[in-house]
Amino acid sequence: MQIETPPTEKRYDKAEGERRGLVIVNTGDGKGKSTAAFGLALRAHGRGKAVKVFQFMKVPSARFGEHRMFEQIGLSIEGLGDGFSWKSKDLDHSAQLARDGWAKARAAILSGENFLVVLDEITYPLIYGWLPLQEVLDTLAARPKDVHVCLTGRRCPEEIIAIADTVTEMKLIKHAFQAGIPAQRGIED
Repeated sequence: MQIETPPTEKRYDKAEGERRGLVIVNTGDGKGKSTAAFGLALRAHGRGKAVKVFQFMKVPSARFGEHRMFEQIGLSIEGLGDGFSWKSKDLDHSAQLARDGWAKARAAILSGENFLVVLDEITYPLIYGWLPLQEVLDTLAARPKDVHVCLTGRRCPEEIIAIADTVTEMKLIKHAFQAGIPAQRGIED
């Protein structure tokens, strides 16, 4: 590690552009995509902003840590799917759930009633061909001026990355699972 001298002057000028809703993407093979989106949701909720979180791969009855906490603080989170695709008994049904869920998420975005809409793990129904990419792009373009949308998941389509305002790629460097350590409640759920 190299020791650095702390900066004594601000290293950037204040942005002069207009404040508006952003399209934010958290993608990549590393951990933290959903966690970062949930942190964003908590930050907005803490400021009294209306937030909706839609999870495209989680079942509606999911009771992961984020569901328990969000329920306690009154932050809306909804599972739209039927779990991991490899556990699905009917991929046509999984695709239909994604389409039905997208209709809800799209309405939440276009209503203008929400400051932030999180589309957690939306990249999977997109890359599986369950959702039409153009419809998602059109919705992002047509959203009301002050609505922020955060999309998460691996292999985000380049078309979404191209229109996004902020894109973060989580890079896997090392993961406990590679050392044979299973997922742990409260860390990976």
